[in-house]
Amino acid sequence: MKKENYEYPLDLTWSADTIVNVINLYTAVEEAYEVGIKSQAFLQLYRQFQQLVPMKMQQRQLLADFAAVSGYDAYQVFKCAQNNPMSQIKLELDNNDRH
Repeated sequence: MKKENYEYPLDLTWSADTIVNVINLYTAVEEAYEVGIKSQAFLQLYRQFQQLVPMKMQQRQLLADFAAVSGYDAYQVFKCAQNNPMSQIKLELDNNDRH
């Protein structure tokens, strides 16, 4: 379930550029659930996130923390974008299905 007024999980030791890029990914996940997003745009942001946060364990923890505070699952958005690379995608909170 979507939660209101939450804080993004961030590592305050990151540079300002890294923080901005990670926030851009979180915003893209929100957009995928709320209004829809182009798969290619999301995948580009996700790849940037993977480069900026190279440790898989930290990636998983950040995205799990984001899901816990927001109710939005970045991994489901990633899977949908990968499976529909040339599409606009929109996920539902209830069952994570694409429109």
